[in-house]
Amino acid sequence: MSHLDITTDEQLREYCPRLAEATTIGFDTEFVSEHTYRSRLCLVQIVADGQPAMIDAMTIEDMTPFWEVIARPGHETIVHAGRGEVEFCLHAVGRPPAGMVDVQIAAGLVGIEYPVGYGALISKLLGESPGKHETRTDWRRRPLSRRQIEYAIEDALYLQPLRDKLYQRLESLGRLGWLREEMQSWQEEVRRTLFHERWRRVSGNSGLDARAMAILRELWQWREQEAERRDMPVRRVLRDDLMVEMARRKTAEIKRIGAVRGLERGDLRRRLPEIAAAIARALALPDEECPERHRRDQVPAFSVLGQFLFSALGSICRDAHLAPGLVGTPGDIREWMAYRGGDRQSTDRPPPALARGWRAEVVGNLFDDLLSGKVAIRIRDSRSDHPLSFERSEPGP
Repeated sequence: MSHLDITTDEQLREYCPRLAEATTIGFDTEFVSEHTYRSRLCLVQIVADGQPAMIDAMTIEDMTPFWEVIARPGHETIVHAGRGEVEFCLHAVGRPPAGMVDVQIAAGLVGIEYPVGYGALISKLLGESPGKHETRTDWRRRPLSRRQIEYAIEDALYLQPLRDKLYQRLESLGRLGWLREEMQSWQEEVRRTLFHERWRRVSGNSGLDARAMAILRELWQWREQEAERRDMPVRRVLRDDLMVEMARRKTAEIKRIGAVRGLERGDLRRRLPEIAAAIARALALPDEECPERHRRDQVPAFSVLGQFLFSALGSICRDAHLAPGLVGTPGDIREWMAYRGGDRQSTDRPPPALARGWRAEVVGNLFDDLLSGKVAIRIRDSRSDHPLSFERSEPGP
């Protein structure tokens, strides 16, 4: 299928008013994230009301007009596994894509596995087998081959048909409202993890006390600034495990910091005074300014009960035609258990996922009834992959 090539800022400005008239915009991006502080956008493939186009972001200085159209209300935006697309839009104009539908999430809401790859979803719903021969392409290189262009455009061509098929199933199950709810909460989570307290996502911090968390926060902020200044991935500046180890040691002495195994690299040795200064700032903070641990940081280890509930979740999802991977993880169950066990009055965060919205309707409320004795579990078929059944207890006389 022929498509419109957009390779200059002038062509993009001419195209965007036409794009703004579309009622549905399916799009995909190609980007490279291994070498820079932020992912480098290389290509945008679009199918708007059935009309394909391709924007070469490597030859265009200002992509803002495109993101303004994508974020402006008045159309439906269709993506697959669109976290990267949301992040690009948020960074560019501070708003997510309007009317967003992620077909990967929609698939989980009708019982298809989650997460499901694009090709597998096309095969399951449309009976076609798109090629994936360019998955390892370095999209920064020019010129693009004909095969690369065809592959890129193909990634957007199926979005509208997939959306239509999934909407039929969602409508028959009465779950279109669930999809709208999920898209809103998912986009809010993307925004939160992108802009608010990202330092809490540093791996391995679960055993740190408040003072060590303050040190970790200062080291994270220093690493972010350094990575942006040098335009390189943050973990190539300073690894997570090294920051956690320095936070545990709680010392700003350069000699003792330098003794941490892994800090032998020349560029890190030269920046030990900056690292020590960051740690010193955290050590000087009053106790009340040290960060508190969030509920999700304090949840208990995965107990026998948690393992049991996770098994039950799989059976509940199978009966409800939902993908367990979308509904909840072991971490979600631990959060729900902590919340049910006495953290309901906490105001620092909303209730856990399994205690709100459609997840509470399907899983959380049933878990409540299960633990209170209102529902009993029976073994339906010991040979089945999902042998459990749930039976409501008869009220007493």
